[in-house]
Parts: sequence; structure tokens; C-alpha cells
Amino acid sequence: MSFAKLRAQTIQEEKQSLITILKSLEDRYNVSFSYADKTIKDLKANPLKNDLSLEEALEFLKLETNLDFEIINNRFITIKKAKKRKSLFYTQRLDEIIVSNFLTSGITKLNDGSINIKPEAFGILPGLIEPDVLQTIQALPGVLSTDETVSNINVRGGTHDQNLLLWDGIKMYQSGHFFGLISAFNPYTTKRVNIYKNGTRAKYGDGISSIIDMQLPDDIDNEFNAGIGFNLINADGFAKIPLSNKAELQLSARRSITDLINTTTFEQYSKRIFQDSDFEKSQNSESSISQNESFYFYDVTLKFLYDISKKDKIRVHFFNVFNDLNYDERLTNNDRSEALNSQLTQRNSAIGLTYTRDWDQYFSTTAQVYVTNYDLDATNFDILNNQRLIQENEVYDGSAKLDMTYTPNHQFKINGGYQFTEVGISNLEDVNNPNFRSFIREVLRTHAIYAETGFLSNDAKTKLVFGGRLNHIPKFNMLFAEPRLSFSQRFLNNFRFEVLGEFKSQTTSQIIDLQNDFLGIENRRWVLSNNKNEVEIINNKSIYPVPVIKSKQVSAGLHFNKNGFLISAEGYIKKADGISSRSQGFQNQYQFTNAIGSYKIKGIDVILNKQFSDIVSTWISYSYSKNDYTFDELNNGNPFPNNADIRHAVSFAGTYTYKNIKLALGLNWHSGIPNTEPDENESNQDNIITYANPNSSNLEDYLRTDCSATYAFDITEGVKASVGASIWNVLNKKNIINTYYVLDENNEVTPISNESLGITPNVSFRLQF
Repeated sequence: MSFAKLRAQTIQEEKQSLITILKSLEDRYNVSFSYADKTIKDLKANPLKNDLSLEEALEFLKLETNLDFEIINNRFITIKKAKKRKSLFYTQRLDEIIVSNFLTSGITKLNDGSINIKPEAFGILPGLIEPDVLQTIQALPGVLSTDETVSNINVRGGTHDQNLLLWDGIKMYQSGHFFGLISAFNPYTTKRVNIYKNGTRAKYGDGISSIIDMQLPDDIDNEFNAGIGFNLINADGFAKIPLSNKAELQLSARRSITDLINTTTFEQYSKRIFQDSDFEKSQNSESSISQNESFYFYDVTLKFLYDISKKDKIRVHFFNVFNDLNYDERLTNNDRSEALNSQLTQRNSAIGLTYTRDWDQYFSTTAQVYVTNYDLDATNFDILNNQRLIQENEVYDGSAKLDMTYTPNHQFKINGGYQFTEVGISNLEDVNNPNFRSFIREVLRTHAIYAETGFLSNDAKTKLVFGGRLNHIPKFNMLFAEPRLSFSQRFLNNFRFEVLGEFKSQTTSQIIDLQNDFLGIENRRWVLSNNKNEVEIINNKSIYPVPVIKSKQVSAGLHFNKNGFLISAEGYIKKADGISSRSQGFQNQYQFTNAIGSYKIKGIDVILNKQFSDIVSTWISYSYSKNDYTFDELNNGNPFPNNADIRHAVSFAGTYTYKNIKLALGLNWHSGIPNTEPDENESNQDNIITYANPNSSNLEDYLRTDCSATYAFDITEGVKASVGASIWNVLNKKNIINTYYVLDENNEVTPISNESLGITPNVSFRLQF
């Protein structure tokens, strides 16, 4: 509901005491408000209309009372005094809301084209019992994962490395635990998440497919809050600890229990991730066996908040995520036993410092510096061939950023700034038999200035944001501009027309040298753009061209929203240039090619969402897209389907919330991904498979049904608890998510297929203090 509409109901109505209004809301929505008596003493507000949702009612009371209403969970809401400058920002934010409770509670669609997720207010989605950020966004139209992982999220046809993931403003290079099945970001310490598929704000660089901006709480409220919980994969805890009136510490930690307890969920995850890897092949070998295998992961976050004064704030950020896999390979030969240990570790750590100054009620600046480090290491022993292979991929990313915001009134907002980034990426390969070692390191520095202006009409019907970035890469002597546009116009009260557009670029990407690199489990490695035009040989290692990837996208959408009923349709066209064939995961005739090309995708996303008060929400979404590659050196330069070309995708789901119970059931279907089959009319000469035209066929359609349920209850007055249960792939559908072909000992073509997760149950229990 817009600001103008909320204000319109206040005309000629006699005000009521705030206590009376809160009591009526408690009875109507089965919630409980927590507040200090002096906070609401003597406050009054205009009476609320009966057709308002809970979220709309809270937004109205924020405007009326200048108080902050924070939703803790589905039952408890805290009330605090808002800081002086907050009232201005809250008004602006409320005006931007198009749809509250988009799909489920805690998800909001804004009129700048972005989606906002608040994990603390999150309702429930099918298959999820916890607000996993990277799983949640896959419920949005145009977002899916071709292999069911959070480390391979495809947004409008792009690859995962084309998504920019920010944790409190710091770029992340690792997104998942358990090699992609679990998000690496603790949802219980995340305040909100902003997702952009197009029309990105000018302050964001990188990420030609999407922006996923995760933000932790940034205000000191002098209240202790903590929680602990576990499920069949991991246990975690978090705490928000006031240190003084000016200081606060936020902590979280999570660790897997998989090396302590062997659960059904872990067995299913292991079967999915380790299939077709060196680890699995060793177990199936007749000559050797694997034993004493162990796997675990953990993550730790810390944020220190200190308010120097009412105008000056300092924030310190720390993040560390780690995965470790060990297994022994033992060979018995001539009564002699030999055992060697293979290992894979993956880590992303970061530290940052942010300083914010509010010069006055209109102008503020934020300066941030950070360093983030990603390290992927593998040591692989092949006992049968007496070979040891060491591989390492390491990224160092340092950045300094100055952001300025000027808000003269609620209609205009001007934002601009400067960002400097230095990225160094190294790749190591070391083989002992035969002796071979290659170490390559590239460093790239980028300067960018950006500016944009936002306009919001008095009646909140028109929203325009226009700006751009100017990027300079001294090493390549490159200077290029990236315009950004977001326009939204409401008409006939319930309709909204939207146009979004952007130019974007990125200098980092992931490639696959060999499918069995890094034990075949995490085979993608980060590389840096080198702007080369041809292959070069350095230290006996071929250096292939890696251009700066550039994209341009435009979309137009029409939305209808009335009485909890939403119809939304958005058409788009996007083109990305400078992509490498090595980043696309080919396993056909192009597996070992090194070509530079582009992809172009045209599509439409449609969603119908009906909400019945705050109890039932149902939706069905449909996405159609046509995504084609063009490589001058491949397929005679003719376009052919992208590896992520999923023409049709349908999602149907419903959620039910009543008092402390939440239920969800959903179905996901999409057409099969492209596949290249061997040419039946050709013989396999010289141990080489002859293929048909690239991606000229498709795998079978994908179908998955999920369900989940949670129940919240009070243990004591200050301790709340919740239990949850979910089943992923209820029908145990055997979905083939990838198929490739090899030659057996008789020179016959043999298909190798990878299956998705089978039926996977999970349960959770949480306490909140």
C-alpha cells in the first residue's frame, strides 16, 4: 500500500489510543507486541481499516507514531522509538512497496524492480524449514538451478559466476556448503536481502546476471537476542550482544554434524554430490577401496557496531566459511598394503571496515574497505598409477569504496561514489609423475565512479531511477560506461507498468579445465580477464583469452494487484558478450575447445499470486525463454541452444499459516536441459566419439514435489521454540540432471547419467531467547 493511500484514510477520523489499537491487532492477527510502557505512553493514532493486512497496518502505525515495529517471528513484534533520521527513510521505503507478502510473508516486491527478503519475517516455502537465502530466491520466476545447488544458480540464462553475491557489502566467491547443497550464509543473522535481476542500482559493479545483496542488522538497539538450533545436517547458534549504549557485537557460528552422526539426509546429500567423482570411483574400484572418509563444514561471522556519536558510526565485519573432505585410498598388492590420503578444502574468508557519517538530515557518506580471500585446494593420489596431483585456486580481492547520498526531500534522492578494486587470482597445478608444475597469477585493478538520481512523485505513482557507472581498467587501457534505468508508473489504481534496463560488466569468471579437476567435486576455478586475443604459452602452460564480459538487458512488465490478487508479466531480452566456452561446462565435442562467444536470451516471466488474508497464499508461475550461444569458431558460427536453455518452467505452490502452524506444498516442473547425443550414423574412429549437432536434443523433463511444516510455541515467557519438518522430492522422482558419454573397453559408447536428490527428509528444532 502506498504512502498516499495510507494517509488518505486519516482524514476526518477520531484518533484512538495506541494501546487500544495494538490490542485489537493482537486479537485480529494472533500476535503479541513487546514494548516499554514509556515508549507508547499517551500516543494516539487514527483507527485502522478492517481490510488492512498486518504488514500494512504496521506500516501505517509507523507513519502515524514514528515508532519502529520489528517483526521477530510469526507471533512476536517489538516496538521501539525510531531515530530522528529513520522517519524520512521509512517513508521513502514504504512508498516503494508494490506487493507485500509476495509468495509468502517476508518477501516484498519494490517498484524499482527489485525483490526484498527479510529472513526474520519469513513465512514458509515448500521443501524449506529454514529461511535459506539462496534456496528462497529460486522460488522467484526466472531463477532456477539446473542441478539443484546454490552454487549453480541460473538467473535468466546466466551461469552462477555471473551473480554478484555481497555479504554486508563484501564480495563473496563461495556461496555454498556441502559443495552447493546448503547456503554458506547464516539466515538468522541476515536482516534483509535485496535481489536485482535487471535495472540494477549504479552503485553495484560486477554480476551481469543478478545482484544478491545480503545485509546484517546495522542499528544498535541495546537489546540482547540469541538463538540456537539444529537439523539433520548442522547445528548453529547466534547472539546479538549489547556491550554499551554505543556498542554491540553480533556473532554466529554453524558446524556440520555429518562427521559425528550419519543421518538419512546426509546419506542423500552424499549420494548426490559425490556421484561420478574421484571419491565415488575409488569406492567402486576393484583394486582399491576408500575408507576413513570424513567430511565437515563450518562458518563463522562477526560484526562489531560502534556509534562514535549521533552522526558517526563504525562497523567491523568478519566472515569465514570452510569445507573439508578427506578420504584414504588403500591398495593391497602381493600382501603389501599401501594407503594414501586425498583431500579437498574450500574456504572463503573476509574482513571489512565501514565508516558512516550523517552530516545532516539530508546528506550522508559511507566509506568501506575490505579484503576477501577464496582458496580451493585439492591433493589427489592415484595409487594405481603412482601419481599425486596438487591443484589450487586462490583469489585475493581488495576494495575501497566511498558512497554519498543526498536526500533533499521524499521525492528526490541522489546517490554517487567511487570504487577501487584490486583482484589477484592464482592457479597452481603440480604433478609428480611425470614431473610438471604450473603456477600462474594475474592481477587487475579497476576504478569506477557512479551516480544516479531517483524521483518519486507526490502520489507515489511514478518512480524513476536513472544513473550509470564509468569504469576504467588501466592495464587494458579500457574506459567504458554502463547506464542503468528503472521506471515504474502506476495507473488505474491497481495497474503498474515497469521498464528496466542496464549495461553491466565483470572481470572475474569461473572455468572448467577438466571435468575431474579438484577430485571432480568442485571442478570450477576462478580466473581473471586478461584481454588477450590469442593463446600464449607461459611456463609450459597455455594461457587462453579471457575477455571482460559485458552484457546489456532491457525488460518491460505489467503488474495488476488488488485485494491480495497479483498478476504479473515481464518480458526481457539480454545479451552477454565475451563468454568463454570453458566456463559453460561442455561435455560434448566442445569439451576441450577454447572459444570466445556470446549468448542471447529472450523470455517472459508470468506469476499469479492469490492471498487469502494472512492465512493462505497460493501461486503459479511460468517462465518461457529461448537462450542461444553464438561462437564464431563453433558450429560454423551458427547459433545453438545454451547449456542452460530451459524453455519452459512451471512452479505451483500453496502455503497455510494459522496461529503457530505453517504448512507448504509445492510442485516444480521444467523441460529438460539440452543434451548432445552421439551420432548413430558415425563410427567411433580413433577412440573419439562422433557427436550429433550440439545441444540438438534434451533430457527428460524435470519434476519435483516438496512439502514442509513448522510449529512455534513458548517454553517460558522469554524463551520461544519452533520445530520443523520437510521432505524434498516427496514422490522420489528420478530426475536426470546431466548425461554425458564415454567409450568403454570395447570402444562402445556408454552414457553416464547424474541423478538429482531423491526423497530427502529433514527436521529442525530451534530456541530463541
